[in-house]
Amino acid sequence: MSPSADSDRPSLIHARGLTKRFGSFTAVDAIDFDVAEGESFGFLGPNGAGKTSTMRMIGCVSPVTEGTLRVLDLDPATDGARIRGRLGVVPQQDTLDTELSVRDNLVIYGRYFGMRRAEAGRRASELLEFAQLSERANDKVEPLSGGMKRRLTIARALINEPSILLLDEPTTGLDPQARHLLWERLYRLKQQGVTLVLTTHYMDEAEQLCDRLVVMDKAKIAAEGSPRELIERYSTREVAELRFPVGVQEGLDGQLDDLGERIERLPDRLLVYSDDGEAVVAAAHERGLRPQTVLVRRSSLEDVFLRLTGRSLVD
Repeated sequence: MSPSADSDRPSLIHARGLTKRFGSFTAVDAIDFDVAEGESFGFLGPNGAGKTSTMRMIGCVSPVTEGTLRVLDLDPATDGARIRGRLGVVPQQDTLDTELSVRDNLVIYGRYFGMRRAEAGRRASELLEFAQLSERANDKVEPLSGGMKRRLTIARALINEPSILLLDEPTTGLDPQARHLLWERLYRLKQQGVTLVLTTHYMDEAEQLCDRLVVMDKAKIAAEGSPRELIERYSTREVAELRFPVGVQEGLDGQLDDLGERIERLPDRLLVYSDDGEAVVAAAHERGLRPQTVLVRRSSLEDVFLRLTGRSLVD
């Protein structure tokens, strides 16, 4: 499996054997990946998998312990300031100045990059429109909703027209409506050719936003590819989820084992992997099995992660 990005596009981030240790603890263990210009690239995995540590090395705020890392064809060890000047960073926690207005959060941040006040003001107006915050431009940050604060943080990260936008868990803590609005904004950036690099433990987010991703677990990369490629490689077309009354699942004695390509046994349900989930359900009923609830769905990246690690992304 090659970690290479699309060979037709230059690689903006190149990592080989990238390692991060904190004392005796290895947070990132010799990983290889490339991110192409204009690509939306994701690190998918549970908390503690090494995603944020990797992002901090890319963002030149945490030194590389071992291995090779090039960002924008520069070395973070010697060119950190130049790299940071061409990055937009959206951290896990919003770091907005709550005492300033929405607009001033953008204008003053632009001034940090040496922008003239008029230019910073022009960019702020463009980005407030992009983030759908123009009507709140003169309001203080504190009373904004979580979704609005997140969109403002992304707008702020774009003030310097970065070559790469780094997003660490961009929608954690947001309600479904706010998440989907944020996805729509990020999808627009992707259409405009902005290179996105994001971490997430949400399968639907990775499927929605990522052209290509790596699945991380226990500091290593377990798999790499597009969401569709990973699902085709590691799962089946459909999954039948069967929930049985308490005590019944433990006594099934393999009665479902031959109905699918494989079975995952979770504490509250059985997942039967097959290209025809409805046929699995029908066969289970023919054998006299009566699950309390049944769900037939398409395979997801959650199923890929279960196959690779034997556990759920949200364990």
